[in-house]
Amino acid sequence: MKDTLKHQGLRNQLAKVVAEKGITDKNVLAAIAKIPRHLFLDSSFEDFAYQDKAFPILADQTISQPYTVAFQSQLLEIQAGQKVLEIGTGSGYQTAMLLELKAEVYTIERQNELFKKTKLFLPKLGYRPKYMSFGDGYKGLPEYAPFDKIIVTAGAPYVPKALLAQLNIGGVLVIPVGDTTQIMHIYKRTGVKSFEKQELGECKFVPMLEKKN
Repeated sequence: MKDTLKHQGLRNQLAKVVAEKGITDKNVLAAIAKIPRHLFLDSSFEDFAYQDKAFPILADQTISQPYTVAFQSQLLEIQAGQKVLEIGTGSGYQTAMLLELKAEVYTIERQNELFKKTKLFLPKLGYRPKYMSFGDGYKGLPEYAPFDKIIVTAGAPYVPKALLAQLNIGGVLVIPVGDTTQIMHIYKRTGVKSFEKQELGECKFVPMLEKKN
């Protein structure tokens, strides 16, 4: 697993690209410039790893476009030490971003092949989530709730009530909602039974699948 000065230069360039697209959070940009994205991809994609594009990974899933990872992370407004639930571990690239932002990360993946690979891979890069689970993201992790922030990295046909219930008061859920294309939603929990909802622009994610395999 090589990470060279050339890779670092490409990362710096990528951070500039996402900044030009509207990412202003300095911690998010620093993480984009630090995380060795080429190591999260199949070696055949290494030469393209620092383009601002999504690429296929195991189990018919994708590693998200860096801008999308940066955008969702910026929306979360993570403070160091906050407890964050990630739905859809995938390659672990977004997980690494959350850890670079000094969050305490709990993450769920429903594709067993991907879960096993990423669970072994992340610690090799020094990334250690608090807890990694193979399971159904629609259910969240009630045994570890409440969470300060929840991020969903797949397109959900609806907003799971279980995830809203697992937010702290003052907590934030960032979730793309829709079928073939999605609208990015932000939910802020303002009380025991009250939430503020905000809808942002269109986006495109792989579908959030129910029931673990």
